[in-house]
Amino acid sequence: MAIGSFLVAVVVGLTGMGGGALMTPMLVTFFGVPPLAAVSSDLVAAAVMKPVGSLVHLRRGTVNLRLVAWLCAGSVPAAFCGVLIARALGTGEGVQSVIQKGLGIALLIAAAGLAVRGYLAMRDRAEGRTPETGRRTAAPGEPAATEMPSVTVRPLPTALVGAVGGLVVGITSVGSGSLIIVALLALYPALKANQLVGTDLVQAVPLVMSAALGHLLFGEFTLSVTVALLAGSIPGVYLGSRISSRAPGGLIRRALAFVLLASALKMFGVGNAQTVWALLAVLLLAPAFWMVLRVRCGLPPLPWTRTAASSAGTSPDSSPDSSDRDPDRIAAQ
Repeated sequence: MAIGSFLVAVVVGLTGMGGGALMTPMLVTFFGVPPLAAVSSDLVAAAVMKPVGSLVHLRRGTVNLRLVAWLCAGSVPAAFCGVLIARALGTGEGVQSVIQKGLGIALLIAAAGLAVRGYLAMRDRAEGRTPETGRRTAAPGEPAATEMPSVTVRPLPTALVGAVGGLVVGITSVGSGSLIIVALLALYPALKANQLVGTDLVQAVPLVMSAALGHLLFGEFTLSVTVALLAGSIPGVYLGSRISSRAPGGLIRRALAFVLLASALKMFGVGNAQTVWALLAVLLLAPAFWMVLRVRCGLPPLPWTRTAASSAGTSPDSSPDSSDRDPDRIAAQ
């Protein structure tokens, strides 16, 4: 259980999501923990785990504190109310099923959005765009963000997102990362990948603590399960957060999309074997599809082909095809 929680916590620190969507199904499926006890123990462990990752992002400056404040204004009271609602509904299987299906759809939409964002980054490279000429994504090899962009905070929609996310977390333990980060992507597209992760991790701390308090009082908290989760999750989330705060934007984008897809499959109730096969198929087919897109955009099929050509003294930008795509040459013509 500690090894499993370590792997899940690395994902949480790297992407800001997957804690409840991966940890709770792992407890129920692989270790036979009763669902309500799994939710309660997972939330109490997350209340200790998430501050570790949050501190790393705060030190790296990848957190928008105004967004955190408005998200918490809605999520903290809603999370505690979610626990009471779950208790009043009993098992609440029908309600949780509807919530999980809706969350699965949202996760798939978010994964598609990240794929589009990756495509825009590829087009930026193919067209030679720079920040001065309207580059839409971070430059290759740079961190996903070097400074916080100017974002106009929308208080009411942000607090509403926090309230909905907090309610879902209180009932199911799922959503503190996956649901809220999807909404942040829609509300604030200017935020870069690791800024989304950092902001989401910090806002999840008071949210999860509120839900954990409710489950300590009214849930089925199991100390032995929580201790095992903490033994693996604290070093895991620290490691993942260190990687996330320094990693290139493309790496974060791919990890986010993969975790979103895995979480969506679990929300739709896909079995473990089918989930593994589906993820393996994505790992095999997605690179081939991406190579085709790179060729269609006029780039080498493999990213390191350009580096190899440059080291040999022949830059791909000097080829007739790439020179035709040079924005300065096009402007001159």
